[in-house]
Amino acid sequence: MNDNVIADGKYVEVTYKVIDQISGGVLTQVEFPLGYVHGTNEILAPAVMAELEGKEAGEVIEVPIDCKQIYGPRDESLVITDRIQNVPEEYRQVGMSILMESETGQTKTFLVTRVDAKSVTIDGNNPLCGREVIFRLEIILVRDATDEEIQYGGKIEEGPDLEGVTQVPIN
Repeated sequence: MNDNVIADGKYVEVTYKVIDQISGGVLTQVEFPLGYVHGTNEILAPAVMAELEGKEAGEVIEVPIDCKQIYGPRDESLVITDRIQNVPEEYRQVGMSILMESETGQTKTFLVTRVDAKSVTIDGNNPLCGREVIFRLEIILVRDATDEEIQYGGKIEEGPDLEGVTQVPIN
């Protein structure tokens, strides 16, 4: 049996794409490997994590996900359109993320989804909300995790080597 199959206590690196099932378009993708310790932290939806179990490096898997099960139904009350003059210029760009706070102190991220000559529309729904998608994952690496990786839930990166670097004071 191969010791490098995904199971609890294994360090795993994957790349993935999220593909809209209707249009076939790529909604988001991670090109640089995303590392984690399996069974220690869930970095993706539980259904995706379950499908990774027992797989090994080099495999590509596809997991269909109904995002309504993860994020719930779209809430149209979280879609707000305002006159452009009421919106600061730095928030008048599609794709801009805006952190807003309610009267009770709760914060929520809104995304600018539309800008025209007269208005700006922001949406507080998760961009995947209401969609059916396919997670296409490529398993890059599977190995035993170190004790330190298990403790922190992922790979421990070393800081840059600054030996010989001169610090310049900023005035």
